[in-house]
Amino acid sequence: MSVRHPIIAITGSSGAGTTSVTRTFENIFRREKVKAAVIEGDSFHRHDRKAMKLKAAEAEAAGNKNFSHFGPENNMLGDLEALFRNYSETGTGKRRKYLHDAEEAAPYKQDPGTFTPWEDVPTGTDLLYYEGLHGAVVTDEVNVAQYPDLLVGVVPVINLEWIQKLYRDKKQRGYSTEAVTDTILRRMPDYVNYICPQFMHTHVNFQRVPMVDTSNPFIARDIPSADESMVVIRFSNPKGIDFQYLMNMIHDSYMSRANTIVVPGGKMELAMQLIFTPFVWRMMERQKKAS
Repeated sequence: MSVRHPIIAITGSSGAGTTSVTRTFENIFRREKVKAAVIEGDSFHRHDRKAMKLKAAEAEAAGNKNFSHFGPENNMLGDLEALFRNYSETGTGKRRKYLHDAEEAAPYKQDPGTFTPWEDVPTGTDLLYYEGLHGAVVTDEVNVAQYPDLLVGVVPVINLEWIQKLYRDKKQRGYSTEAVTDTILRRMPDYVNYICPQFMHTHVNFQRVPMVDTSNPFIARDIPSADESMVVIRFSNPKGIDFQYLMNMIHDSYMSRANTIVVPGGKMELAMQLIFTPFVWRMMERQKKAS
């Protein structure tokens, strides 16, 4: 953790909904005039898209049916830890982008599924903002979770997470249900061993729970809407959290435990604004005093 160079990390698996959390933080940063160095978790994958397909085929031919982007062997977790450490100490580090599609790749004149060259994190940023799979990962070799000043987990109940992934990959990427199901099954051991354990290190977890039947996610025609959901928000340390204020500001919210508040799904962004804006204020105030 760092007063002069704070880090915010959003962690969650593919299809969990971390992108919506990023939109909320972008609004906060714009409103509060905070300059953030943005880091995409996908940029720390070890292989580009073509190489990953070849590696996956080789692994399957060798009998490894659990080769995935979730595990440490396919990610440069040591480099991610080094970036967090360097930024927290000096406000600098190395980053690159992963170009997901043709639109992202066009300005760089590269193929989709490739990485841009490594470059220095811009100087003069107020904080580093990470969104990806491994913002709170801890293994025998690395401890990424020790560096962020604010760690946020995004963890829908598993059936909803699968529905969101199925919907995204089928509608936006043209995959079949069978292909997405195969990906889910292949990733499961790494999901259990490297994704789930991160959420015991996070400071705040957001878990969306559908209020409609999602018992078979593989036949769902659409994603349950925000109004068909509730969001469980758990704080690892509730000290300083004004739950009464949150319940007064968010209609139909309630506390389910001493460290947990439940809010309507449609109020999730409002809850994030109310919770995270003071976090950012305090970060910037401490930074200003230290400078």
